[in-house]
Amino acid sequence: MTLESRLTSRREILRAGVATGLMASLPATVRGQDAGQPAEVITRPIPSSGEPIPVSGLGTNQFGRADYDAVKNVLARMHEMGGRVIDTAAGYGASEEVIGRALSELNLSNEMFIATKFNAPGGRGLGGLESIERSFERLQMDSVDLMFIHSINSVEPMMSELIALKESGRARYIGITTVSRQSHPQVMQYMREYPIDFIQIDYSLGNRAAATDVFPLAIERDIAVMLAVPFRAGRSSLFSLAGDRELPEWSEEIGATTWAQVFLKYCVSHPAVTCAIPGTDDVSHVEDNQLAGYGTLPDAAMRRRIEEYWDQIA
Repeated sequence: MTLESRLTSRREILRAGVATGLMASLPATVRGQDAGQPAEVITRPIPSSGEPIPVSGLGTNQFGRADYDAVKNVLARMHEMGGRVIDTAAGYGASEEVIGRALSELNLSNEMFIATKFNAPGGRGLGGLESIERSFERLQMDSVDLMFIHSINSVEPMMSELIALKESGRARYIGITTVSRQSHPQVMQYMREYPIDFIQIDYSLGNRAAATDVFPLAIERDIAVMLAVPFRAGRSSLFSLAGDRELPEWSEEIGATTWAQVFLKYCVSHPAVTCAIPGTDDVSHVEDNQLAGYGTLPDAAMRRRIEEYWDQIA
């Protein structure tokens, strides 16, 4: 089965309700039912401030090509389920623009934790200070919660501007990103040199390299970790590698009813991780992903159990 057909299968299953556990496992407050004890979204503190944010966020690199109503529905549903963290970038086509419009129309602009990114001038896209100003304009905001430098090659030429954004109050937190294993040594050098609050880095059940190098340093330096591509393993999707397998019995112990929830709960359970940003423009997927931020996360023993299981099938 191809990656495209695997993703389509996931979408059809969720939409059709074949996996009835999806709606059954929604917290009562999310379902709109009365509950004696409201379910709480799992949060992690940002190390530099202690501010808590939900562990399950939203990546938006598809938003620039998505139907506007679909984007608006995803953002509305995410908020209903207690989600707040939205990651975008100047280089994601019209993503910033549609996010800004949708949040304004939903009256949620001040409810979400917004992260965006920019590069140095001369590369792909606008770059530099012009890119930063355009991001604020597109998002319809005077400031953002988190501003990243998007390219490792842009860190040194743009770090002074990034720090100035924080000092001026236009960005509450600052950071750098990579989704390349080869860039981890350079990222670690910058983590030691610069006063950053966040890194965004690649990590998944099928790609655990960051846990052996970047994560220990993040803990040491009190730097938050935002996980990109949490469903990717090399050139493959974790869903395609899982295939048609039924969930293992141990998934019940962490309250996971889908593979997406297993993958995300595993990722965000690492002590260094602050949140993950799986990308989607599909409401059923955002529901599934947000459910990973409820209930129980794997402890160290369960993490080893999940890894052993995965290493046998991948």
